[in-house]
Parts: sequence; structure tokens; C-alpha cells
Amino acid sequence: MSEALERVSTGIDGLDEVLYGGFIQNRTYMIRGEPGAGKSILGLHFLVEGVAAGEDVMYVNMEEPVREIRENAASLGVDVSDIDFLDMSPDSEFFTEDLSYDIFSPDEVEGDVLTDRITERVREESPTRIFVDPITQMRQLSPDEFQFRKEVLSFMRFLKEQGATVVFTSQATQATPDDDLQFMCDGVVELDRTSRGRTVSVSKFRGSGVENGDHALSISDEGMTVYPRIVPRDYEKEFFAESIPSGVPELDQLLNGGLERGTVTIVSGSPGVGKTTTGLQYMKEAAGRGERSVVYSFEEARSTLVHRCESINMPITDMMDRGTLAIEEVEALQLSATEFAHAVREEVEERDARIVMIDGVEGYKQALRDENDNLTRELHSLCRFLKNMGVTVILMNEIRTITGDFTLTQEGLSYLSDTIVFIQHIEMDSRMRKVIGVLKKRTSDFERTVREFRITEYGIRIGEPLTGLDGILTGNPTRAPGDDAFAHDSAAESFPPRADQIPDGHGGPDGSSRWLDADRDRSQ
Repeated sequence: MSEALERVSTGIDGLDEVLYGGFIQNRTYMIRGEPGAGKSILGLHFLVEGVAAGEDVMYVNMEEPVREIRENAASLGVDVSDIDFLDMSPDSEFFTEDLSYDIFSPDEVEGDVLTDRITERVREESPTRIFVDPITQMRQLSPDEFQFRKEVLSFMRFLKEQGATVVFTSQATQATPDDDLQFMCDGVVELDRTSRGRTVSVSKFRGSGVENGDHALSISDEGMTVYPRIVPRDYEKEFFAESIPSGVPELDQLLNGGLERGTVTIVSGSPGVGKTTTGLQYMKEAAGRGERSVVYSFEEARSTLVHRCESINMPITDMMDRGTLAIEEVEALQLSATEFAHAVREEVEERDARIVMIDGVEGYKQALRDENDNLTRELHSLCRFLKNMGVTVILMNEIRTITGDFTLTQEGLSYLSDTIVFIQHIEMDSRMRKVIGVLKKRTSDFERTVREFRITEYGIRIGEPLTGLDGILTGNPTRAPGDDAFAHDSAAESFPPRADQIPDGHGGPDGSSRWLDADRDRSQ
């Protein structure tokens, strides 16, 4: 981007970001898209932004009458009262009058009238922003394509000579494409609408680079919003690469101290095994340090998650009340991957979220509107962005099998992760049990053992390393004669922590789990 170029805002923050600051002043830009894509709305934002900056602006409407434009703008909460309209739309008299031309053809007479009116008003008002909607109406007043092209070029040159930045829309059809207009203007913004949502892209922009690709777009009763795709290399924040403890000593031992800041951890396991609870344990401990965490729940209702956590001594309501935790329930097919990434980015940049949990990856792929291949790419970009910002990322990955051949992930996501924790159901002595272990940790060494994992009314309980067992990861381990790996279970379950070890019924006084260490010593 050249620093010497003056920019004018489009009136849409996200679009300005895509354009590296907005349109270049005193140039011409075409907005393309099918009917209903939002072309006129974008133009209105452009003009309203000019009014807010104290500029004179003009809307040249060649098709839709002013009354309808005002009504549509009001429905979007856009105030157009200070916009100067030059109404060139046909009225009912055009149909009822007997129009006859003795010497000149209709295109010559009407074309001259249109050109004269626009020229006169522009010279009188000297607007710095002009929106022409749609410019292709001039084609109807030209005898042939050559004359149309010549008139548009002349028209655009005149408006630029008056010092205006010009935005115009195009109505292209198969019979009358707008390829010629794309060559004539300085930039082309394309709006698209499909069953998977709206997007905006920039196919041409003279004099500057732009953020390439399709960016999500939404239109609501508050107008148009653009959600730029996250480009991880554009974001970086200095942070101290320290370990984050869970507050469960045995889990921290497995991970050689905990999870590191700026890393991605996949917690993998079958349904109901305790993945979400494990991730929330890190957030509970972070709350004690005054750090903010956010959970994006794709597979569980927020109320259910809150109830589950409260029932196991996890003060999740208090954490939310203090602002150290947010739980966002993501509704199916309401967002694109880019819109979701924008919401995560806001949490990190505006509210300083330090831990982000996506629960879970399969739900992410089912709930968002994009194609599956694009979702994987977007998730990778999102994780790279979060790592660059020093955020600890926890991804929940569900394995569909309960026991049997061990599977790491269903979606081939291991390349995204710095750490992989698995929680597995096993069958032992005709009872279903759970074990936890670590398969990968890039940032440090880790304990290469498997421990028993349980969730009790007092929170997560993890036992000593299991020895003397073979085939644990198959879900059906065999035990050497005389081995008593699980013998401590019944004793541990009979020793709940004392009342003075659980201040206010919520773990440690800061919401952490420091009582677990004392509880473990007592139970043993």
C-alpha cells in the first residue's frame, strides 16, 4: 500500500480492512452482484460515511425512485436525510404520455437530457462522493455498445475532474455483460450470495494491494457488515511462553507442568469421556489468576454445560459473573467460518481472552456453512492466528468408537496440534473405566504413562500411573497375575475432601483446584 495515496472510507470497517484503508480518493469503483446481493446498501454506507465526515455527497438513482430508497434505508437504520439525490428514474408519466420524436431518436433526446442534468447538478453541488445506481441504465440510452462505452468513459472522466470519488453499480446479464465496465474503472468489488451465505471479494484495485479471497458478509437491520478472512502472518503479539497449570497435580505431571501459552492442544476421546470438563479445568485455574477464557460450544447447550460444571464443584457461574469466562453457544448454519473467526478475534483483541476452547471440531464442521475443505483451512488459519497472539487453544475432537482399535482423530487434525491428550474408555473386570494419557507434546517432554481418570462430585480425579497392564489403548487391557492396578479405587471414592478444603464450596478461594493435592494425600 502506498502511503502517498489518500483514502476514503467505504463506511464499512471490515471492507476498509480488506481494501487496506478504503477506496483511493478521486477514483472510480464498480460494485457487481446479482439482484439482492447488497450493491445499493454498500453505496449508501459509502455516502453516509461521507456525510459524517462533513462532505457533500450525491446519489444518482437511475432505476429505483427516491421514496423507495429512503424506505429501504430506514429499514436498515441508515439515515439518508443529508444525502443529495439526483432522481433519474422513470416515473409513471413515461408510460402514460404519448412520446414521439419527429427528428431525433429516443436515445439521442433522452441521453442528452440525462447528461445535461447530471453535469449541471454536479457543477452546482461539487460533491466529493458520488454513487450512480446503476450505471448500466445508460446503455438503454445509447444506440450501440461503442457509444455506450464512449459515454461512460466521458462521464467518469468528468466526475473525476470535479474531484469526486465515484462508486457505481452494474446490472449484468448473459445478453449484456459488464466486462467493458470492469476495464474502465479503477476497482471492482464483487458481492455474491449463495445457499452458504454472502461473500465479498475484490477482483481489481489499481494502485494498491488488497486482502485477496472471499470474505464473509452479512446484511441485517443495522446495515452491511464485512468479516475479513484472518491472515495469520498479519498478527503477532509478544508473550511469555510459560506453562499453564490445570490445578490437578497428576494432570500437570503428565504434561510436564501443563499446557504452554501460544500452543494448540487436541483433547481426543469418545462421547461422554470427560473432554470438555478437562478443558474447563484449565479455565477454572485461569480464572483464579484473573485471566479470561472463552468456550465456543458447538455440540452442547450452554445451560446444560453450566449445570454439569456446577454439579462437579466447578464454579462456572461465578466465573461468568466475574467476566473471567464466556460461553458462546453457536447455532447451526447461522455463521460462516470467517464470521466465526471474526468473533474469536474480537474476544482476543478487545477482551483479552487468554484461553480459547472449541467444543468440538466435528460440531464446528457441521454447524458452519462452508464447504468441508474450506472449514479445515479456516480452522488452521484461526489456530495460527491464536498462537501468534499467545492464546492457548484447546480443541475437542470426538472419536466415535468407545473401545477397540485406538484412533487418534477422526478428521486428520493432528498436524494442527502441539499437544495431544487422549481420554479413553476401557473395560476392566466387567466395568467401564477411563484412562488419560499424552501422545504428543512439541514444546517439552511428557510422561509416557497412562493414568486412571475419573470425574467425581468434587471435580477431576487422576490416579497414579498404571503398571502391569497391556493393551490399554485397545480398550480391553490384560493384567499380569497379582497386579492390582485399580485396587485403590474403592478407598479413594470413600474419602471426599473435608469441608475446610473446599472454601465456599468452590475449590480454592480464587476458583482454583488446590484442594485436590490435599485430597489425594488423604485418600491414599
